Amino acid sequence: MISQRTKLSIWLLGINLFISTFTFGGGYVVVPMIRKYFVTENKRFSEDELVDMAAIAQSSPGAIAINLSTLAGFRVAGRLGAVISCIAAVIPSLVLLVLISKFYVSFAANPLISAVLKGMQAGVAALIVDFVVDMCSMMIKERSFLLTFIIPTAFLANFLFEINVVIILAGCCFICIARVWLNKRWQK
Repeated sequence: MISQRTKLSIWLLGINLFISTFTFGGGYVVVPMIRKYFVTENKRFSEDELVDMAAIAQSSPGAIAINLSTLAGFRVAGRLGAVISCIAAVIPSLVLLVLISKFYVSFAANPLISAVLKGMQAGVAALIVDFVVDMCSMMIKERSFLLTFIIPTAFLANFLFEINVVIILAGCCFICIARVWLNKRWQK
């Protein structure tokens, strides 16, 4: 005979796999699905608890859908429920990415798909350039020599000296944190 805890674990696995597999459009699409299956149909927790969990999931780092699934699993079955729900929320995306990566060479060899991918590269490049221009204009408006100097320095560090981007980002974060700390100290 299957225990109640095992039944609950199987239900959590199945429902989170279902929700993660059939919700497209980002994390906010998961909220109505969790409401339907956890609150309305199975009365696992209240609407107010769902709103609280959605707020926590949104303000926590990571994907909202995974955070909310994990919180719902924790609310229903404790730590085991959180682990099961988190894994079930990740599996469909992971499988899809593995399949795409397996057949990427076949896709890339197809002239139509290759053209689409090239177009996407151009679009992404345009978005990155737009973002960099916006960032640079904001830094120049602040009239900070340090922030303005960081932009070309970071580019040269990566492009010419091939320094890892993570190291560059960590260095920039450290410089900015030190700048804020020193500014606060000088204002006292």
